Amino acid sequence: MAQKRGFYSFWRDFDEVMNEMRAEMEGRFQSLIAESAPARALPMLRGEGPRVDVYAHEDEVIVVADLPGTEKENITLRLINPRLLEIAAVQKEEREGGEEGYVMRERFYGTMKRVVSLPVEVREESASATFKNGVLEVRFKKAEVEKGAVIPIE
Repeated sequence: MAQKRGFYSFWRDFDEVMNEMRAEMEGRFQSLIAESAPARALPMLRGEGPRVDVYAHEDEVIVVADLPGTEKENITLRLINPRLLEIAAVQKEEREGGEEGYVMRERFYGTMKRVVSLPVEVREESASATFKNGVLEVRFKKAEVEKGAVIPIE
């Protein structure tokens, strides 16, 4: 006679199998990247840049991103929709001569993009951005939330 399994036991076993599969796939993905991508691009391919903090205050949302070595003119900000901000930047190589002479190379040069999910809807009209010492700060006013109208009862 087959033993009955509880509902929670089934989902616990299911979660364990899914976690094992996820770990296996991440391992295979990392080895595939290591074999095919230049070493200097690995941090970007692993989703390690640019680093971003998102703050939600009473009436505004603030996004702070680290973009060291980037010039202000090479940064583009785009509000994709009221809850998604795209940060794009180009970091140009400062050194002439290409790959020659490097013993270690970890810094990334080229184009990078990051789409940041915002915690609430924001207004594009009130957005402002500053860039100082490699740190980008973008401020948005929160969008007014429609509260609905009161319906009188006759």
